[in-house]
Amino acid sequence: MTETAMADDLREKIIANPDVLLEDADVMRALVGANDEAQGGNVVDLRAIAMDRLEARLDRLEDTHRTVIAAAYENLAGTNQVHRAILRMMDASTFPQFLDDLHGDVADILRVDALRLVVESDDPDKAGVSDTHVSVMPEGFVDGYITLGRNMPARQVTLRPFHKAGSALYGERGGYIKSEACLKIDLGPGKMPAMLVMGSEDETLFTPQQGTDLLAFFAGVFERVVRRWMA
Repeated sequence: MTETAMADDLREKIIANPDVLLEDADVMRALVGANDEAQGGNVVDLRAIAMDRLEARLDRLEDTHRTVIAAAYENLAGTNQVHRAILRMMDASTFPQFLDDLHGDVADILRVDALRLVVESDDPDKAGVSDTHVSVMPEGFVDGYITLGRNMPARQVTLRPFHKAGSALYGERGGYIKSEACLKIDLGPGKMPAMLVMGSEDETLFTPQQGTDLLAFFAGVFERVVRRWMA
C-alpha cells in the first residue's frame, strides 16, 4: 500500500468519525501546534488561546467533579458508620451493658480511641469521682470544658484539636489523644448538663472544618436512650 493510499484511507476514517480527533486532547494539541508553526511566530492565534483556557477550565471541572464524588462517598460511609453505632447502642438490655457497649463496640464502630460520659453534680462529695465509664464533675464543668472557659454559648457538637487540659477524662490514653469531639447532652428537665467526649489519636479525625450533622443526630439518640434508662 502506497503512502498516498494510506493517507486516503486515514482521511476517509477521519471524515467518517471526526469525533475521534476532537475527543483526543493530545491529537488536537498537536494539530494546533502544527497550525501555529505554519502561521509563523508573528501571528496570534486566538483559537489556540481559547482552547488553552477551555482545557484549563475542563481540568478544574474534572477536579471539582472528583472532589464532589469523593465527598459524597465519605458522607455515605460516615452515615452508615453512625447508623451502625446507634443500632449497637440500642441493643443493650441493662444500663451497665449499655455503658460497656458504649465504650466497647460503639467506640470501635466510630473508630475513636477513647470515649467518656461526663455528668455534673452539685454534691461536693460526688464531684470529681470517676469509674471505668463515667466521670462526675462539679456544676458548670460541661460548658466550661466545651468553651475552654470563654464567654460564649456551648454548642451541641464541638470538633477540635485536643487541648490537653482534659487529659484526665481519657485516663491512660490522655497523653495520646490528638483530636476530640465534645457532644453536649441534655438529660431532660431538672437534670444537670452532661457531655459525651470522644478522643482520637488521629489529629485529622475531628477538626472544626468538618460538618456536625451526623454527630448531632448521634447525640440526640444518645440523649433519648439515656433518659430511658434514667426514667
